[in-house]
Amino acid sequence: MGKPLTKSQIADSIAKKAGLTKKAAAEIINHIAQLSYKEAKNSFTIPGIGKLVLVKRKARTGRNPQTGAAIKIPAKKVVKFRVAKACKDAVLGTK
Repeated sequence: MGKPLTKSQIADSIAKKAGLTKKAAAEIINHIAQLSYKEAKNSFTIPGIGKLVLVKRKARTGRNPQTGAAIKIPAKKVVKFRVAKACKDAVLGTK
């Protein structure tokens, strides 16, 4: 596996493809990130890639792995990313 792309490399690629400056492309990336944070509670979809959703986890009983004692894990909200089918097919290939 190769190294993951950095934010600056992604901005450079977008800038070349769209004919923008690298600074403008970086601002677009930042704006999309800020918008996704703000709208995650309503689910934020990036077409062809996936969606961010806010999920409520129920309270449950867990185990302390060191002592084996039962512990109470409280209910909480978590953010999940659901990958779109088109993205899965493009990355993994179709069966």
